[in-house]
Amino acid sequence: MDSSLFTLRSSLKVTLLGTGTSGGVPSLGCHCKVCGSNDPRDKRMRCVALIESDTTRVLIDCGPDIRQQLMPLPFKPLDAILLTHIHYDHVGGIDDLRPFSVFGPIRLYGDKKTCEHVRQIMPYCFGEHLYPGVPKLELHDAEPHVPLHIGNLTIVPIQVMHGKMPILGFRIGSFAYITDMKTIGDGELPYLEGVETLVVNALRFEKEHHSHQLVYEAIEFARRIGAKRTYITHVCHHIGLYDEAQRRMPEGVTLAYDGEVICCPQPPTV
Repeated sequence: MDSSLFTLRSSLKVTLLGTGTSGGVPSLGCHCKVCGSNDPRDKRMRCVALIESDTTRVLIDCGPDIRQQLMPLPFKPLDAILLTHIHYDHVGGIDDLRPFSVFGPIRLYGDKKTCEHVRQIMPYCFGEHLYPGVPKLELHDAEPHVPLHIGNLTIVPIQVMHGKMPILGFRIGSFAYITDMKTIGDGELPYLEGVETLVVNALRFEKEHHSHQLVYEAIEFARRIGAKRTYITHVCHHIGLYDEAQRRMPEGVTLAYDGEVICCPQPPTV
């Protein structure tokens, strides 16, 4: 691969606004020790990440908790929203971004299928005669391996498999964000060479799932691509209490939590 695709002129700040699975944690109606925990690290909203360079702000996904997740942050423009796939826990908060329309159109990037489905679930946002106040949305196709140039970021989409469903992960410099993955094709691995910091999904430790990795699978994947730091996201309450689960992680692997900030130094531009 051409290494110049993956370089960046400045460091990245990655804020994990949500690290939970589709139902969030605590889970409705559950009285397990995790759902009843007072440790804030055991409370998880749906998966969203905010990526910031010195000039550019990008969201990865926009789930149904997005209003609550963005409320504590400075109200500043978002240069793009990168969508991994169409499932509700990853797109259910798009309408809540309407206040950002004061800065101009809200630019959404996803694969062709995701963009088509956004049009289907939000038809009131597209067409000639829009209802006053609807979010101003722009849909942009993102294709695996075709770089997106957003602000001073070069973002390379990666294709992974969510069960039988192809979805997108994203690489920015030496950082990669992948969620809802079960498997990945060998042809994608060259696009992850040189990744040092990885955020990747793992639902729980035990009990196989048809479309999500378990912790051991995420660890094997991280080792396969040579990541130096790995953060586990998109977890459910079956992962266990934070402190207990973290003690089960090998060196270099961290159970992520909501609000965690990761600083990713980037290599100089080649």
